[in-house]
Amino acid sequence: MKKLIAFIIRYVPRKYLQRVAGVGLKILGFFYSGSNVTCPICGKQYGKFLPYGRINPRPNALCPNCQSLERHRLIWLYLKEETDFFSGKKQVLHIAPEACFIKRFEAQHGAGYITADIESPLAKVKMDIHDIPFAENTFDAVLCNHVLEHVNDDIRAMREIRRVLKPGGFAILQVPFFNPVPEKTFEDASITDPKAREKAFGQDDHVRKYGNDYPQRMERAGLKAIEDPFVNKKTAEERQRYGLVNGEIIYKGIKP
Repeated sequence: MKKLIAFIIRYVPRKYLQRVAGVGLKILGFFYSGSNVTCPICGKQYGKFLPYGRINPRPNALCPNCQSLERHRLIWLYLKEETDFFSGKKQVLHIAPEACFIKRFEAQHGAGYITADIESPLAKVKMDIHDIPFAENTFDAVLCNHVLEHVNDDIRAMREIRRVLKPGGFAILQVPFFNPVPEKTFEDASITDPKAREKAFGQDDHVRKYGNDYPQRMERAGLKAIEDPFVNKKTAEERQRYGLVNGEIIYKGIKP
């Protein structure tokens, strides 16, 4: 199973996976019946979550029902417990929207919830994150997870996110970190070969490898950077039940 999933997500383009993955995963879910883990997003229980990853699939990672991963479940819990995201309707921009969130966020925020991406079939608006087509001070919240490692200029992208946020609004800006995590983010535009990019940046479609200076990059874009070790508030039993990653940090940027 691990090898099959790794092969599919490594070689099938994401935009096609997003169209067909749901049905196949739900069928696989029948073979993972049980009650050891619970997805806090969809509420489904399984003996364990599916493995997920391009090279060495992580165990207990992917919810067969809603397609949530560890980071999605962490974000969901964070938004519910640490923000006012679910208190009333808000203006929300969701960049590169994840399937596990879309219907639930749309039910909460209605027409104020806008999905956008440069190619995703799940998004309502086709958009280049370097030039967001909305007026400044439009959104209460922006969600942009595992996107910035793909874009040519992440500082410009974050400045655009800051621009469209209302004063006091926040953005959740998760990015991947690969061990060993460098002190300074590494990027080199001359590296274009997919295999070379995978070696340098951790994945063949990434253009940088983030380091411990990521919060400083957020600050350069004009956002107040908050590193929240929210997962540490969960007991070991809760982290196991929800399939969370120990030590994962929530990166939140606030527009002053």
